[in-house]
Amino acid sequence: MAGRKDSAGNQTRAWQRMLSGRRLDLLDPSPLDIELEDIAHGLARVMRWNGQTKGPQGFSVAQHSLLVERLCVHWRPGWPAAYRMAALLHDAPEYVIGDLISPFKAAIGADYKALEAGLLAAIHRRFGLPVHLPNSVNDLIKRADTAAAYIEAIQLAGFSETEAKNIFGRPRDIADVNLKGLEPNEASQRFIRLMEKHTRAHMKQS
Repeated sequence: MAGRKDSAGNQTRAWQRMLSGRRLDLLDPSPLDIELEDIAHGLARVMRWNGQTKGPQGFSVAQHSLLVERLCVHWRPGWPAAYRMAALLHDAPEYVIGDLISPFKAAIGADYKALEAGLLAAIHRRFGLPVHLPNSVNDLIKRADTAAAYIEAIQLAGFSETEAKNIFGRPRDIADVNLKGLEPNEASQRFIRLMEKHTRAHMKQS
């Protein structure tokens, strides 16, 4: 497994052990070490907005991913299953590196972006998706990601509509949703069920 050397020249550990038993090398991730259950389990326990949301249960990255996929399909009802899977997986690297707020990502810079990109590429390969999606697909996922943040900000994170609009912009034609945090096991199972549904459709369409 890949690693880095500390100041004393000793090799440091750069892998994480998953509940499935897989050991995922963060610096050189292999698609063979990526399991849907690990992704869903991790994303359902990583909270959006650093947990600063209303209600007794936090709103997880798994739920955010489901919302992004829902918005994409709202705008593109005939979207191929592969693109729906890509929308669901757009934040999948966060199952190992967490959901860092944007200012912190900017402070870390290129190293974080390279690590995130490498993990996402391995995840795409694991599920038979192209590493590089068409620009139109990336643009729609980004639009949905921003719209989801706007909705979450108002409904869950205590933002006023004016405040959210100034930061994220007011999205056009958004699906009618009423958000609340789910218990992690429920969020995980919803993520798995939708991924498995799209995976079956993708195999038929391929």
